[in-house]
Amino acid sequence: MKLVINVMFGIFLVWMITGLYLVNTDHEKAQIVMGLGVLYFAFLFMPFFIYYRYRDGKYKKYILTDEKLKQAFDQQGKK
Repeated sequence: MKLVINVMFGIFLVWMITGLYLVNTDHEKAQIVMGLGVLYFAFLFMPFFIYYRYRDGKYKKYILTDEKLKQAFDQQGKK
């Protein structure tokens, strides 16, 4: 999975560098290439990356629950 994400990120970088080159040379399709690069990043790369990072439940430490809020308020009251 990590290899797939690295390859997808490499494709994104090459795509955006190509888009920047086309923008600088005033190519007629430059804006389309850049727009497709952003769509690729937003709808293909980012979902794979987010799934890879949080697939093992690592996200649970960032979710606020009643217990965590109560502990935080108790700790703040002790200071």
